[in-house]
Amino acid sequence: MRAVRSLLAVPATRRKMVEKALASEADAVFLDLEDAVAPDSKAAARGDVASALKELDWRGRPTVFRANALDTPYFYRDLIEVVEGAGGSLDAVMIPKVHRPEDLYAVSILLSQLELAMDLEKGRIEIEAQIESAEGLANVDSIARATGRLTALHFGPGDFAASVSMPQTSIGVMDEWDEAYPGHRFHYAMQRIVVAARAAGLRVLDGPVADYGDEEGLRRSCLIARSLGFDGKWCIHPAQIAVVNETFSPTDKEVDWARKVVVAYDEANAEGSGSVSVDGQMVDAASIKLARNTLGKVPKKDT
Repeated sequence: MRAVRSLLAVPATRRKMVEKALASEADAVFLDLEDAVAPDSKAAARGDVASALKELDWRGRPTVFRANALDTPYFYRDLIEVVEGAGGSLDAVMIPKVHRPEDLYAVSILLSQLELAMDLEKGRIEIEAQIESAEGLANVDSIARATGRLTALHFGPGDFAASVSMPQTSIGVMDEWDEAYPGHRFHYAMQRIVVAARAAGLRVLDGPVADYGDEEGLRRSCLIARSLGFDGKWCIHPAQIAVVNETFSPTDKEVDWARKVVVAYDEANAEGSGSVSVDGQMVDAASIKLARNTLGKVPKKDT
């Protein structure tokens, strides 16, 4: 799975913003046709997506756009016009508000038809799915296994809160309502999504912090998501990228520990021993898995 710490959302209609997003340090970028585009502009914005996918330098990133939800009048034309316009320049489509596995089955069938019509390799266009409703969370295990095209699950905290009638004043960060609950209110939803994603071999990303000026709130939100097993987090402004990339990268201390564990464990195995001690702690098979997970998340330029 390709590592994505920061995923920057950018309105499909704002070409200069798209260019700046692609020039940023975000690990991944997606062009948004859903929330960031007004209803009257959605039809014309499909052409903006196709041209940006074909003409701009994505600097080795996968090319991704977010379509409108399946229960809107825009979805099917989003898929048809963008795929036909972009052709082989499109790598993946993000589907918001996925409620059931049948949603992704329908998307996959339509993509297969488009690939046939465009003479593209069948199955080349991947799908990423947002879980942001009570129904979606209840069905997340089957959603995660709905199609071989699916590569990632994303948590949408704002729409999820609305779906379960959870009061919330600021999307993505702790607010006054968290003081009324003895714990993290999104823990159950977030951990369930992580488990479903990992069981199906998928990447998993947390949703955004709406207040892009709240650096401390963003950092805390990142730490919570990382502690639960998320790979990365959405950014809605370039100012958030540095904090997200830093927080979802292993610290020097973590990397040092992981390297010690791998070396010690390999040496112990070579000597026929199944266990070893590192810095006064016993290291076993579980430790080596954790260590290799850590080393696998070190940015390539730092290895």
